[in-house]
Amino acid sequence: MPTAIAVTGADLALPAQDERTLPAAVLPDLDRRPLDQVLAEVQVLLDQHGQLVVVCSGAAPAAVYRRLHTVRSLLESDRIALFRPELPPLGVAVLARQLRQLASCDLSPGVLASAGRLLTHYIHAGALLGSVARLDRVPVTLKAHAKSWMPGSQFAVLAHPQPQLVRLGPDATLAGPEFATRMVVAKGQLTSDWVTGTLAPAWQAQGLREVPLPAESARWWGTGKLIEFCAHLGDLSVLYQLVTSVRQTVCHWCGLDVIGDLCVFCSATPPDAEDPPPPDPAADGRGPHQRLTEGPARTRRALTP
Repeated sequence: MPTAIAVTGADLALPAQDERTLPAAVLPDLDRRPLDQVLAEVQVLLDQHGQLVVVCSGAAPAAVYRRLHTVRSLLESDRIALFRPELPPLGVAVLARQLRQLASCDLSPGVLASAGRLLTHYIHAGALLGSVARLDRVPVTLKAHAKSWMPGSQFAVLAHPQPQLVRLGPDATLAGPEFATRMVVAKGQLTSDWVTGTLAPAWQAQGLREVPLPAESARWWGTGKLIEFCAHLGDLSVLYQLVTSVRQTVCHWCGLDVIGDLCVFCSATPPDAEDPPPPDPAADGRGPHQRLTEGPARTRRALTP
């Protein structure tokens, strides 16, 4: 059976992108349901699929993430990968769907879980906001804060990959992807056609689909007056080629094939990416200052191709 991809709410389980996209396993209300009930659900997923990747939004309550760690510890399982990317909720939902697409391919569990960190770099996520007074995820100038109190003000904000904030106007624009993408849009309590009528054509989006707004979006953006958007790679063949083009290594701790410098299942890094042992003063005739200045530089493998 393919690796299971789980999300922490039904609103993060976007409709399938194609006929090969696997359904998401939904683990709702983790912080409010009895622990034994959650344990039983996760155990069933492990029995059916072997490995489980749980994608969680950074806007989820801290109790949700603690519960996931508790479940993983109580099951004493290294077959559960917990992934909480630095993306807005709609971006998290898009990333989870990309992993669901790739789960139908011949990727090993370790490579599939590691792919989440790689694909994050190719997601452009932002929102059109009616106010930035409570926005703390993106740097906001004092001038923008002041203008947010003016009636009718709207702001275009890009949260990832590079933060950007502009007040909406005739010439307002955001830096977009330099490759072909599709776009999803989720409307909150804000009325505007700027995202679909101006931004999507400017970014040359090759497809646009509207989806329900994730429940955690208002908390993440600091306002319910928003329209959230996300540009992403949508074709399975492109996703697969991107992931398989990255050099794979074997995790020295759990033995899974991985890409990048971190095993998402056991959190181990390759030995050459860890801190080197302290030098032995008796190993050579150099003094301490000379050893510090001439010591080998640390190297890490790049995550992207």
